[in-house]
Amino acid sequence: MFCRFAALSLVLCTMIAGAAAAAAPAAANITPEIVRELAPTGTLRAAINLGNSVMAQKNEQTGKLGGVTVDLANELGKRLGVPVSLVPFEAAGKVFEAMQQGQLDVAFIAVEPARAAELDFTAPYVLIEATYMVRNDSPLKTLADVDRPGVRIAVGRGSAYDLYLTRTITNATIVRAATGGGRAMIDLFLANKLEAVAGVRQQLAAYANTDPTMRIMIDRFMDVPQAVAIPKGRRVAPAFLRAFVEQHKASGFVADALKRSGQVGAVVAPGSP
Repeated sequence: MFCRFAALSLVLCTMIAGAAAAAAPAAANITPEIVRELAPTGTLRAAINLGNSVMAQKNEQTGKLGGVTVDLANELGKRLGVPVSLVPFEAAGKVFEAMQQGQLDVAFIAVEPARAAELDFTAPYVLIEATYMVRNDSPLKTLADVDRPGVRIAVGRGSAYDLYLTRTITNATIVRAATGGGRAMIDLFLANKLEAVAGVRQQLAAYANTDPTMRIMIDRFMDVPQAVAIPKGRRVAPAFLRAFVEQHKASGFVADALKRSGQVGAVVAPGSP
């Protein structure tokens, strides 16, 4: 059983264990209807967003995909008894478009109201932080400093933090990279000498570690909840997937997958009823 903080009480851990036990039968009860809804072609077509390096990685030498989302997709296919087709994308926005066009069965992307209008999401299985990177000599010190007239923020187009900042920024200007994947927003920030760049903390920190002229803000402007999504309209699949996610959080599967892929900064999301 995975408990992130040593200070969690025995009572809380017992409650989580109870939730896992309750979820297990539901996740194990595979019916033909569940399989048809999740893998209508006989193969589970699972989107893997390589634009989020915390959730998925690609070995440049072998081309092999890895990470917590890959592990979950393969485990889901195993439970359903169907082969898995891992479909890589460079950005979450492209995943969403492919889901809309019926090209995918499941996706591992961040929960966002704009996406939830068309997709059914499970509860999150991982939480990651989004924050800003600025230059060392920048006058921007806090999150509030960023949302001011004249400040330009580079973001990855269609990313969860792009959608969030679009709703919440009132004074600064959002400048979007052509894609939400990889380090496109960092390249935009550098090339256009913008005032700040928004992104997942680990991705920004990876760049800042190579460039001593940059710094990462301590505070986060949002937690980015990563979840499993399927097209709306499925009758039984949503409940099955919710149980599947809760079981794999509570059992330690998600925590182990993060550890194997070296993502020590990501946090397993709390259990959900």
